[in-house]
Amino acid sequence: MTEDGPAVRVGDTGPRPVHLLFSELARPFGDDPTLDFVVKARGQWVSIETLVRTWDGDGLDTFLSSLAEDFRGWEGARAWRSLERDLTISAEHHSGGYVHLTWGIHDRPPSEEWHFETTTVHAAGEEMRSLAAELHTFLTSTVE
Repeated sequence: MTEDGPAVRVGDTGPRPVHLLFSELARPFGDDPTLDFVVKARGQWVSIETLVRTWDGDGLDTFLSSLAEDFRGWEGARAWRSLERDLTISAEHHSGGYVHLTWGIHDRPPSEEWHFETTTVHAAGEEMRSLAAELHTFLTSTVE
């Protein structure tokens, strides 16, 4: 939670951590399924943010839940993207039971002049399940 409403923080505490903050949930068109939120990447050498547009969350929580359910691993990368591709995720299962999530934050179309990526590492299973639950709670929060 932040002072402005529900929020989710994602990131590790390495020597040069970058944290992602999901906040400012809004339904810009009333009862329409369009659901927007802001994602911010903050770290020692980076500070960016963009508005992410989804269609009722675009199944982000479901995508993360499916990664948690496959805690024994999978081959290759699995991908997710938001409605307008302003947020993307590539997930890979690595030995030792860890999931590497590469988060892509992209400039809004049509300019698409920049994009930023950072990778967070999560223990497969319960840690991924917890992340999916946090994002589910965030995405289903009451928007005023």
